[in-house]
Amino acid sequence: MAKNKKSLQDLTLLDRFLFAEVMEDSKTFENILSIILGEDISIQGRPQSEHESRTSPLKRQVRLDVWAEDEADAVYNVEAQKENTKNLPHRSRFYQALIDSKLLDPGEVDFSNMKDCYSIIIAPFDLFGKELYQYTFQMTCNETGQTLGDGAIRIFLNTHGKNPKDISPELKELLYYMEHTTEDVTCSTSRLQEIKDHVNVVKSSEEIGVKYMQEWEEKILEKRKARAEGLAEGRAEGHAEGRAEGRTEGETFRFIQLIKKKIQKSKSLIQIADELEEEPTNIQSLYECVTQNINLTVEEIYKIYISTNKTNN
Repeated sequence: MAKNKKSLQDLTLLDRFLFAEVMEDSKTFENILSIILGEDISIQGRPQSEHESRTSPLKRQVRLDVWAEDEADAVYNVEAQKENTKNLPHRSRFYQALIDSKLLDPGEVDFSNMKDCYSIIIAPFDLFGKELYQYTFQMTCNETGQTLGDGAIRIFLNTHGKNPKDISPELKELLYYMEHTTEDVTCSTSRLQEIKDHVNVVKSSEEIGVKYMQEWEEKILEKRKARAEGLAEGRAEGHAEGRAEGRTEGETFRFIQLIKKKIQKSKSLIQIADELEEEPTNIQSLYECVTQNINLTVEEIYKIYISTNKTNN
């Protein structure tokens, strides 16, 4: 985690902010999908970034990175994932279920009317350890190998693959550009050039530059607020013995509260540390405690953490 923020110009398409801004452009979204899937894709309307989804107000909320439908009514959810959170397969399953729950109109009884759904994750690491650029998953029968044909497809893309002969040169270039999003990258196809041109437009936009700055400032303010509230609560309680990792009890309680909210938005340890301007190692024990007890209240998690910390000390 860097204390000093990267400039908008230094962001790559694996950075969540730039990825969302760029992918809100319909043509760019279509070009990227077409390259990944190897066929021309034409989407309906404008893609939605940070699309909130939940099955009911009481259920867990997630934010799908960029979400759209094409003219054949297939649904696409595309995500750039910079850090390996160790839970991507299960998270993709959860996202798939949430999307599926909304693919039939109320009262519809014909499940064959469900739309095909593509969940695509692009990452700079090899999630499955086979050195492939692309891993595509569909339900198959263990006994016969027959595909279930339910229209659900999950694709994991690895920018560090080592099997270029098994993918198109255009996809290989796209994955390289996702990680090295600079002016120096040469584009060999018109689609790649259109993607690069739009990225340049976004990076040079004064309006988007202000938006990026505001988001960064909001993160800093949130972190300062957490510290201020934590210090105030700690002083009010007067529990000096409750200090853990250099924090008062009030600070610890507030950090647990913030970390829980961010975990519920599917944010990783690295992302949370970045937003709180902390080193990952400084909040790792808090993060692990919250993750292990995510279904408990903040008060209950806090008690567990303090108890465990005192025992370890």
